Amino acid sequence: METAEFIRILDQEGKSLAAAAEQAGTGAKVPTCPEWQVRDLVRHTGAVHRWAGAHVTEAHTSPRPFGGLPDLDDAELLEWFREGHRRLVSILTSADPDTQCWQFLPAPSPLAFWARRQAHETAVHRFDAESARGGTPSVIAPEFAADGIDELLTGFHARTRSRVRSELPRVLRVRATDTEDAVWTVRLSQEPPAAERTAEGEAECEITGHAAQLYLSLWNRVPFPRVTGDDSLADLWRTTSGI
Repeated sequence: METAEFIRILDQEGKSLAAAAEQAGTGAKVPTCPEWQVRDLVRHTGAVHRWAGAHVTEAHTSPRPFGGLPDLDDAELLEWFREGHRRLVSILTSADPDTQCWQFLPAPSPLAFWARRQAHETAVHRFDAESARGGTPSVIAPEFAADGIDELLTGFHARTRSRVRSELPRVLRVRATDTEDAVWTVRLSQEPPAAERTAEGEAECEITGHAAQLYLSLWNRVPFPRVTGDDSLADLWRTTSGI
């Protein structure tokens, strides 16, 4: 997927998040993040948007800490979120493609990284806001969902901080049934998970479903669509993969 498409998705997902949060009310509980109310979700995502934008505009070559969360609520909090979201979209849209700044996952460029990461960050938290609002959640396109699975498996969990570990070598497979070539083989050991976008070799457990269902389930937002084989590997993921 191209950077411009990630920015377009970020734009829409942020608007949908704000609308769902407004409909739910900032005091509503977030079922997918039980420790949060909607105000916590909005503050967190708004702070992430400002943090991401600062890395691009100020060309930070090392990570910067998050800024403080605002002491705002209700309509003022939602306007704060919307303003920061609009600014992030504008920053990414107008940035020089050759901008150099810190990134924490592999990507063709820092700008491509931040556009992709913020699109997925916002999409998952939009789903959280919609879970608080209730009703039918917005659709996640299969191609975008598959990209998010790839980012999670080959990016986030390739880092040393991943807690998905196994005393003995194990193999987990993730397969999207509605997207071509969207199959991942995840090798678990005492080291960080090693994931490849391939169906080669045997797997002890396979998680299958539509890409959007897999995307949300691997982020621990919904149950796994279908598990075959040794379901203890699916349980291992569920209990240790939180980020």
